[in-house]
Formats: sequence, structure tokens, C-alpha cells
Amino acid sequence: MKKSNLILAVVVSIFFLLPSCEKVIDLNLNTSASDIVIQGNVYDYAGPYTVSISKTVDFTQTNVFPPVTNAVVTISDNAGNSETLIQKTEGKYVTSTLRGIPGVTYTLKVVIQGKTYTASSTMPKAVNIDSIYLQRDLFGNGTEAVIDFTDPINVDNYYRVDQYVNDTLKSGFYVGDDKLYQGQKISFYLSASSLTGDKPLIKGDEIKLQLECIDDKVYEYFRTTKGNNGQSASPANPVSNISNGALGYFSAASVRQDSIRVP
Repeated sequence: MKKSNLILAVVVSIFFLLPSCEKVIDLNLNTSASDIVIQGNVYDYAGPYTVSISKTVDFTQTNVFPPVTNAVVTISDNAGNSETLIQKTEGKYVTSTLRGIPGVTYTLKVVIQGKTYTASSTMPKAVNIDSIYLQRDLFGNGTEAVIDFTDPINVDNYYRVDQYVNDTLKSGFYVGDDKLYQGQKISFYLSASSLTGDKPLIKGDEIKLQLECIDDKVYEYFRTTKGNNGQSASPANPVSNISNGALGYFSAASVRQDSIRVP
């Protein structure tokens, strides 16, 4: 055997004979202060409307967000009306008399331990649904729901579509704008996977689609969080319209709904 080959064989043999070593690496994960998360909606139908307030948790903790209690929550409009919300359950604050009106700007104010968070949203006019129907999924063998509506001309519009199956709100949502479709017919295609997950639609299932007209800042929030079913987008958080470093959003939206059953 050549000398070089002999040396290589000895080295390899020694490597495999050595006992394996395990080094425990102590990750120094810095904890961070909790952030406030606010989510609130006002619609153009009778309330009550809810504002939910919670805190984020540290990286090492379970994915349970503790509610924030004893906050002072008010919603006012640009006509001088104001209402203080009532805490119904921990972290859930509800209205009693407020009724959303398109064209009105609503301002949310939340005070938590002396710190104030605010957000404003102007409710757009509603856009009616032309039709909804079911068809075979263009990219699979399942069923997809389609919602058609006509975008108003000469108005910048931003849309969000939620979907329900048998009155259960499904995870995920669709958002879009009319930059390329000003004054035209717009169709959103909701695939079967987004409607039911792994469970196929069956005869008699009711599919309800909710078309929300939202303002530009709320659209930006949902656009930047869209990749994670409405949760925080990694590595950056969605673009919130709430002041003072709070996460989440406050939206005044007009809504139209329609439903269809699987034949």
C-alpha cells in the first residue's frame, strides 16, 4: 500500500473509533416586552361591534395571547358622536348604540394604564354583489366558489372577502384593489381548500361569501398580513393603522353578503 493511502486509512479509522461528542449550546434568547394588539370593526349594519385587546407573548411562551382588561375604549365619529364601550368579557369591549354609516370617519381611542392608542377609518360606500356560484376548481378536482361584483368607476376601492361554510368562518381571506379594474367586473375565486381545508364540500353545504369595502390603510394591513392567514407576517409585523406602536387594526367597512348551497 502506498504511504499516502496508508496514512489516509489510519486517519479515517481513528475518526470512526473516536467517541462522539455532544456540545450543549445555550441559546441566549432575549425576552422582549409585550406589545398591545388591538382589533376592532365597525360595519354598516346593526351592532354591537367588538374591539378585542390582548398582549403578545415572549418567544419561549405558548401561543396564547392574554387579554387586556380594564381598558377605556371609545369610538367617536366626525359628526361629534361618541360612545364608551363596555367590557363584556376579558379583553372584549362592545358597543351598545353605535351604527356604522358609509362616508363617516370613525376614530378609536384606547387607554391602557395611562398610555393612549388611536386609529381612524373612513367607511366606504358598499359595493353590491352581482352573483356567486360554484364551479370546478381550475387547478384541481375540487369545487371553488366565485364572487362577481362591479367596481364603481372613478373611485379607488379596496376589498376583502371572507368565507363561511355552514356559518363557520374559515381561516384565510382574500384582499384586492381596483387599480387594474377601475369600473370593471371583478371576480374573486375561493378555492375548495380555503373553504374547507382537507374536508370536501358535500351536498347541502351552505357557502356564504362576505364582501367588505375597506379603506386604504386597512387594506395595507391585510395585504401585508395576507401570507399568514391574518396573523403576524414574518419577519415584519403587518402595517398597522393604530398609533403608539400597537399591533392590529381598526376598520370601518361596508358589507354585502350572499350565499349558495352545494347542489
